[in-house]
Amino acid sequence: MNLADMLSYADITQLTRIAKRYGCVCNENSKHELIQSILTVLGRKDVFEQHVMEMTLEELRFLNSILFDKRSSFSLEELVARVQQTKFETERNEEAPLLQKETHPRDTISKFKHSGWLFNGCSQQTKYLFQVPTDLKRRFKDVLQQSFATRLTVTAEPQAYRDEDGRMGDDIVQLLTFVRNENIQLNAEGVMYKKMQQQLLETFAIHESTVPKGEWRFGYGRRFHDYPNRLSLIYDYAFFQGWLEEWDGRLRCSQSGEERLAQAGTEPSASLYRFWLKLYKNAIPNLLSLVHWIQLCTMRWTTIESLEATLLPYVRPFYYDTPTAIFRQRIIMMMLHLGLIRLGEDVVQGQVVQITKKGQHIIDGVYIAYEDKIQLSVDKPRAR
Repeated sequence: MNLADMLSYADITQLTRIAKRYGCVCNENSKHELIQSILTVLGRKDVFEQHVMEMTLEELRFLNSILFDKRSSFSLEELVARVQQTKFETERNEEAPLLQKETHPRDTISKFKHSGWLFNGCSQQTKYLFQVPTDLKRRFKDVLQQSFATRLTVTAEPQAYRDEDGRMGDDIVQLLTFVRNENIQLNAEGVMYKKMQQQLLETFAIHESTVPKGEWRFGYGRRFHDYPNRLSLIYDYAFFQGWLEEWDGRLRCSQSGEERLAQAGTEPSASLYRFWLKLYKNAIPNLLSLVHWIQLCTMRWTTIESLEATLLPYVRPFYYDTPTAIFRQRIIMMMLHLGLIRLGEDVVQGQVVQITKKGQHIIDGVYIAYEDKIQLSVDKPRAR
């Protein structure tokens, strides 16, 4: 429903609070006048933009967690959890000496209600749920996109660029072929020995080095601790599909894996993207919204430096991974491997990025619910 519809279902108490929030002058005893006054004020582009730009960073993070969610309603518990995730630990530690009073999550939710951005459902089944007006979602995106655009540095097309479209899908099949043809022994932890890893990596379209000892690796997959980033995703994808079996000290291609090989053809990029979202959301809860913003911000060639500076406030640190490391290694590089973006080098501006046509289609076509993720059995960080 749009804002006008939700206002018509709201009680006069909420309408009065919204009207006061925007300084509406009208008869507070008339529901019709309240609604018309609110629609008139919020219909003004300058007023709407001003209120969005006056949001705190935590409020903007909360808003972003909702903008790309296709569900029509949310429970109070869900919204509280999302608000709690907007306060990053590093920021909390920095503010501690100032003894600033933290805002309670329910205060943020109340502010959104009093601003006319959140409404309770209008039916018996949804009256304890919260909804965001559909037309306001579009306007929020437009305002934020315009704000982000002012911070981005757009460039001409570079002379050369890197595009890995389809390579990961090919290497899924290459992994299954390698496992079927080789007698692969696993160590006590169920991991391929380094020599075998190197042999496998040499057959892949994209080169990677094995994981060095002493590196902290955790949170981005079942075998992320043991294998390099791209191989880790490929391996986990094949394992969760049931195509690989780790059994009796050996790595084998399962019956379903043999059937997948018999089908031939590359693995669909959309399937790999969907799996990546579910897997990496363990460490990056707002990954979906970040990917959507990268898509919207890179319709033209854009410098990585300006894109990072624009979106970094929305990237939460994860243990020993800094926001910069997460943005560049866990998001941008994995989007490159998935064929969603292409990377180039500008002689003046440095590294540049652009969303691919295929990437736009995949991102627009694949939706993963906020809480939908692959549960990992490993729950503690450990060094390689």
